[in-house]
Amino acid sequence: MAGGIRENHSGDDLAENHEINVTPFIDVMLVLLIIFMVAAPLATVDVSVDLPASTSKPVERPDEPVYVTLKEDMSLSIGNETVARGTLGADIDRLTKGNRDKRIFLRADKAVEYGAFMEVMNLLRDAGYLKIALVGLETLASSQLSPGVESPVQGTPQ
Repeated sequence: MAGGIRENHSGDDLAENHEINVTPFIDVMLVLLIIFMVAAPLATVDVSVDLPASTSKPVERPDEPVYVTLKEDMSLSIGNETVARGTLGADIDRLTKGNRDKRIFLRADKAVEYGAFMEVMNLLRDAGYLKIALVGLETLASSQLSPGVESPVQGTPQ
């Protein structure tokens, strides 16, 4: 027991107990743990999000970048040439001369579903290309822009 009553026949005064009772502290910590265990999964479910454009400094482009584009009609292009999904890996191998360390710049129309975009990324990964850069619109930081003005630069890798 955390505190006991000592027999003291010298009156009604009880002796002072200098032990710390930690039972209330443990109870409070267990209640907080249960609250966080219940609340944590609720914070990540069904959150609608409108992702902003990146304001980070763009990376330098290589001399001969390889752009893979997923169009709105789900067709694929490497540079300006339309290619079939089945031959994507072989066509990129031909352009990169088999160099799987070369960075591939992936662009997609904003009307393309996320699942279709991930399928193309998986095709690139299956072909051995793990260095994939996503291309988006470049915007300046809000402190550098006038209200309602966007940067006109397009197609910059992020």
